[in-house]
Amino acid sequence: MRTNLRQTMLSTFLATLVAAGALGCASTSNTTKGAAVGVATGAVVGGVIGNQTGSTTRGAIIGAALGGVAGGLIGNQMDQRAKQIEEDVPEAIVERVGEGIHVTFPSGLLFDFDSAVIRSTAAGNLSELARNLGQYDDSNLMIAGHTDAVGSSGYNQDLSDQRAQSAARYLVSHGVSRHIATVGLGEREPVSSNGSEAGRQANRRVEIAIYASAALQEEARRQAAGR
Repeated sequence: MRTNLRQTMLSTFLATLVAAGALGCASTSNTTKGAAVGVATGAVVGGVIGNQTGSTTRGAIIGAALGGVAGGLIGNQMDQRAKQIEEDVPEAIVERVGEGIHVTFPSGLLFDFDSAVIRSTAAGNLSELARNLGQYDDSNLMIAGHTDAVGSSGYNQDLSDQRAQSAARYLVSHGVSRHIATVGLGEREPVSSNGSEAGRQANRRVEIAIYASAALQEEARRQAAGR
């Protein structure tokens, strides 16, 4: 049974890669091509590993890891960047995961209840993150929206999609230019029990995975080979 599951997941992943390539070829600009492939492959890699780890965004970071000396070089860079994000965006929860950075915003910080419109009082947090990310163009992002389990699963799915996309659009409008994958996960990846208000509040969140782009990975390989 476990082998069949792995085969199914691998088949789904490969099929999505093919679809992403086809979508990229149909696009009209290089920027659109990159975004199309980045969204599809990033979301699938994160989803496959997320099934094992319970977190799609952490799965994206783990799936992008190089390992070895090159991975260690990337990790060292991410250490410094994570510290800077912690200083610049104190209301976010910043964690180092593998060779990347995992940032969590409580949804109440970014959005009003039942809304996907960025709150004016939250703009400073995302603006600071955008400014920080703007210092480097060598990392990719995955932005995931999460909800609690109140209401229908379909409604929660739509709301989480909209919130992830809203956060992505805000970052892009403030100068963040790179591959950004967005995914709505609705109520599927709770971090706490939905049986209490405190638990539901914890589950309503937006997570951002920051991980090395192909360019940063290649540069790390060159540096590792030259040691």
